[in-house]
Amino acid sequence: MESKALSPITIVLVEPAGALNVGSIARVMANMGLDRLVLVNPQCDYLGDEARKMAVHARAILENARCVPTLTDAVVGCQRIVATTARDRTLPTHLEHPREVLPWLLGVSSALVFGREDRGLSNEELNVAQRFVRIPSSSVYPSLNLAQSVAVCAYELYNAAGVAPTVPPTAEPEAPAEALEAYYGDLERLLLDIGYLYPHTARARMEKFRRLYNRVHPSETEIAMLRGILRQVEWALDRKN
Repeated sequence: MESKALSPITIVLVEPAGALNVGSIARVMANMGLDRLVLVNPQCDYLGDEARKMAVHARAILENARCVPTLTDAVVGCQRIVATTARDRTLPTHLEHPREVLPWLLGVSSALVFGREDRGLSNEELNVAQRFVRIPSSSVYPSLNLAQSVAVCAYELYNAAGVAPTVPPTAEPEAPAEALEAYYGDLERLLLDIGYLYPHTARARMEKFRRLYNRVHPSETEIAMLRGILRQVEWALDRKN
C-alpha cells in the first residue's frame, strides 16, 4: 500500500546548487520509498563524486533523475502540486503544516517542489502550485537546509502513506498542470482583449484567478469545457467586429 501511494509523487528541486544536498536528498528519498526526482536547471554536478558519496545506495535515483529547463516542464502531467516556502507571498496564502497538506499528494500524479538553497522559489514559480507548505521551526533559527526540508517532508509522506486514503478509481482525474496553464493563458488573453485586465495589473489579477481555481481542483473535462467557453466568446466577439 505504501509504495503504491508514494510511487506517483515527484520530488522537484529548482536550481539546486549543492551536489552534497542532491546526493543526501536521493538517499532520504530511497529511505522513504520515493524514487522520482526532477531537477530544474541544476547548478551543480548531480552525478559527480560528491553527490554519489552522499547518495550511498541510492545512486540509481541520481542516475534516473530527469533534468528540465523550467518548473513548468517539471510538473507536466501532475494533477496536484505543493510548493514549499518559508516566506509570505504578495497575496494572502494559507501556508499549511506538512502533516496537513502532504497526504493530499498521495495516490495521484503529483509534485512536491523545493526552491533554491539561498532564495527559495519566486512568486512566479509559486503560482504553479495549488497549495503551499511551511515546515514549522524555531523562531530563533527558522531556516532549514534543503536536504533537511526534503527529509522532513519525505518522512511525513512515508507515514501518511499507510493511513491516508487515495483517490477512488471512479473519481474523475484532476486536470494536469499543463492543461491549467493553457487555460490561464487563454483566460488572460481574453480578459486583456475585453479590457477587464490591463497589462500592468494582469499578473496580480491572474494570481487571484489561480487561487480561485486551486480551491476547486477542476478536472481535465471541466478545464476543456471552460476553454471551449472562452473560444466561443472569442468567436462571438470576432463576429460582432
